[in-house]
Amino acid sequence: MEMMLKVFFLGCILHLASAQLQSGFYSTSCPRAESIVQQVVVKKFSADRSITAALLRMHFHDCFVRGCDASILIDSTKTRSSEKDAGPNLTVRGFELIDEAKRNLEAACPSTVSCADIITLATRDAVALAGGPRYNVSTGRRDGLVSDSSKVNLPGPSLSISDAARFFTAKGLTINDMVVLLGAHTVGVAHCGFFQDRLSNFQGTGKPDPTMEPALAATLLKTCGTQSRPLSRDPTVFLDQNTSFILDNQFYNQIRSKRGILQIDQELALDSLSAPLASRLAANNNLFQQSFVNAMMKMGSVEVLVGNAGEIRKNCRVFNKPGGRA
Repeated sequence: MEMMLKVFFLGCILHLASAQLQSGFYSTSCPRAESIVQQVVVKKFSADRSITAALLRMHFHDCFVRGCDASILIDSTKTRSSEKDAGPNLTVRGFELIDEAKRNLEAACPSTVSCADIITLATRDAVALAGGPRYNVSTGRRDGLVSDSSKVNLPGPSLSISDAARFFTAKGLTINDMVVLLGAHTVGVAHCGFFQDRLSNFQGTGKPDPTMEPALAATLLKTCGTQSRPLSRDPTVFLDQNTSFILDNQFYNQIRSKRGILQIDQELALDSLSAPLASRLAANNNLFQQSFVNAMMKMGSVEVLVGNAGEIRKNCRVFNKPGGRA
């Protein structure tokens, strides 16, 4: 009975935390908050359309470690390594955009808008600029007080669907959410090092991954080299070979044609857990875009800090309070 009561009260707390996120949270305290963020994103996007992929990745990597609390933005110190310097985050970018938005917000409304909300709003705006739907974002997140590189544990590009799904279900997301969120790869890139084994020596066979179209493998081999003879640099390639900067469903059509770059992307079209939804998304762009919006809003609510928890950082790279740990 005691355990049942604990579970009940925990459920109430989680519901209350989610309920405190609301659309227009800053309508009184900082009425121009969302437009200030949007202006910065529009300026950046006009110069670099790849910023959409960068912000999507930043948002995902932030939410999947300690919840959506902007802990990924904290700089390391001499004594502690922050999330930003963990291996999976070394290629995360877009921090300067968040810094600029924060400076502008601090000038307009000091100590009011959280860095966690800036990431969420900026990602929403970048999705719309890339051809995705514009959607409402609930705000009211607070910034976290911990950023520890040793706590970063993210799903890798070579995981099976069932293994990757465990990362998502641990955050309250479903396998369907995972299939849809991986559709963000429609505007993404990957370094050759993440899929090089698929091109010539898949799992030690001495042959390319049979689930990759041979012509694509041959083309990528010229770009990336082999594992035993890699190029001097680690180039990137588009994960969507057709509409590389547009947030649409073409990614799913490509993986159904054995043109997935990352192993986990290709598995989406092959595994019985994910293939039916991947096929439906490939056939219906409207379904993908609406599903993507729903999944993004759900992900943006993962383990958020609200009310008096955490803080509102003045500088997104540094904790305000002495108790903050990086």
